[in-house]
Amino acid sequence: MTTVSSASPGLSGDGRSKNRLYGPLPDVQEEAGYDSDHPARVGFFTDTSVCIGCKACEVACKEWNLLPMDDAHGTRDVIGLSGMSYDNTGQLGANSWRHVAFIEQSRSVDLPMPSFPPAPDATSRQDAGNAPDDTAPGDSVTSAMTSVLNAESLSQFDPQTGHSGDREIRWLMSSDVCKHCTHAGCLDVCPTGALFRTEFGTVVVQQDICNGCGYCVPACPYGVIDQRKGDGRVFKCTLCYDRTLDGLQPACATACPTQSIQFGNLDELQARADARLATLKSQGVQTARLYGRDEDDGVGGAGAFFLLLDEPEVYGLPPDPVVTTRDLPAMWKSAGAAAAMIVGVALSAVLGSRRS
Repeated sequence: MTTVSSASPGLSGDGRSKNRLYGPLPDVQEEAGYDSDHPARVGFFTDTSVCIGCKACEVACKEWNLLPMDDAHGTRDVIGLSGMSYDNTGQLGANSWRHVAFIEQSRSVDLPMPSFPPAPDATSRQDAGNAPDDTAPGDSVTSAMTSVLNAESLSQFDPQTGHSGDREIRWLMSSDVCKHCTHAGCLDVCPTGALFRTEFGTVVVQQDICNGCGYCVPACPYGVIDQRKGDGRVFKCTLCYDRTLDGLQPACATACPTQSIQFGNLDELQARADARLATLKSQGVQTARLYGRDEDDGVGGAGAFFLLLDEPEVYGLPPDPVVTTRDLPAMWKSAGAAAAMIVGVALSAVLGSRRS
């Protein structure tokens, strides 16, 4: 019989994890109590370099999981504009398990994109106008079409390649989601077992068991899990556990038109991400990096990781996330030592008073 613990491996108490609350785990599901013949761990690889910001993943997630409509402030049944950008979701929340971030940057573009010379000044245009015209009528038509269609003409209208003095503009887009951490702080602090590790290595909330204590909300180093207003219970991405049980892809990955969101065996996704990063580096995209891929980070690696084109902070992600329960053993040890010292002082005072 399989015994499944709702706590992360560090608190399972079976002795195998040696009280490890961070760092790599070779088999997350087995450490959580599943038999060795469990399915392979699955997850998400989100390649932000091909995200077009269509928000199809957001819509598919809401439709499949029957999530209520809300605006950027969490007000239900209201369609509102954030007033900041095309990003009207704002952030992940109890009603938004997928969030597509729009980041507009005014900076030098570090992408393999063509660079165009500045438009000619009035003097050069006048000189060009006085030059003899040796082109045939057909060539002049072609030249005119080229002048209209070339990137130099379009650059003044296109925000992706437009120049303004020494300024260039680019948009970074990224679909954020729960990271399904190897060491999940939300599991460690849940008093009812509402949060549990599935046989696929993902982290799921059982709403019928959640008592609304909210302990898991500050325990998440990414600020993912959230309480629903007027309800009190917490909600977050389940990585479409119901679809995974039936051999289907999560709704967001199925709806993504550019395969920015990729779902599958986590080991295969990690190998694919490493190859994609190497390709971008070879093309000159030196700012590209993998986020959540490192198994030696503060959460032992994430089940949902990302390829970013800039620093994590630009996307609203913590640069060095650490599971909030990592230092619990040391804290309890210090608390025990302090309690023992207080008891010792009290006993000394009592014994001293009796002698006197």
